[in-house]
Order: sequence, then structure tokens, then C-alpha cells
Amino acid sequence: EVQLVESGGGLVQAGGSLRLSCAVSGITYDTYTIAWFRQAPGKGREGVSCISIGDGNVIYADSVAGRFTVVVDNAKNTVTLQMNTLKAEDTGVYYCAGDLYGWGFDAVDYDTWGQGTPVTVSS
Repeated sequence: EVQLVESGGGLVQAGGSLRLSCAVSGITYDTYTIAWFRQAPGKGREGVSCISIGDGNVIYADSVAGRFTVVVDNAKNTVTLQMNTLKAEDTGVYYCAGDLYGWGFDAVDYDTWGQGTPVTVSS
């Protein structure tokens, strides 16, 4: 059974940086997709980035491209989301999600979710 556990959220001023981690366990496949989503208060879940663990392909939402970077650390079994130049609109609960066949930013394509970690960016 695949399990995902996020960590690293917190409070940061606009313009600052945060690093989120998704600890991944239970993957027995050569390839797997991990995506980051976020949900702002009162809004739906928005895809931020997704990466293929097998070949390293990665995509970013337009709203974060150039500011966020996602990296797989196979030695530590973690997927890290480095968030720079944060804006107030980046505030929300951040989730990592996984699926063997998923790709892109439709939440229904992912069958495994972490519990989420909150990020608050003060302006």
C-alpha cells in the first residue's frame, strides 16, 4: 500500500521561501506519478506540479512556473517541493497525491493522498 506524508508547511512572509516534503512509501513499481495540489480557503483543489518518479518528467501550473521546483530524492524516498518568491495567493493546504497511471492536474486521477500541510503567506 502506497502511503504519502507531507511536512514542511508553515507561515512565511511574501517573497520568502518554503520547502515541502512528501515522504513516499510502499511503491513497488518502476514508475509512479507524484503530484502536488493545494487548496485555498473556500476554493477547490488546484494542481501545482507533478513529476514522474520513473523518468523525471515534470510539469508546473502556470501560476507557479519559475518559482516552484519539484525534485525526487530516491535515496530518502521523498519528493520535495521548493517554493520561492511566495505570494499571498500561494496560501492554502498543500497535498501530495500519487497514482500509477495519473498525470496532470485533475485530482480524480490520483488515488492516494497525504493528509496535507498548511502554508500561509502573509502580505
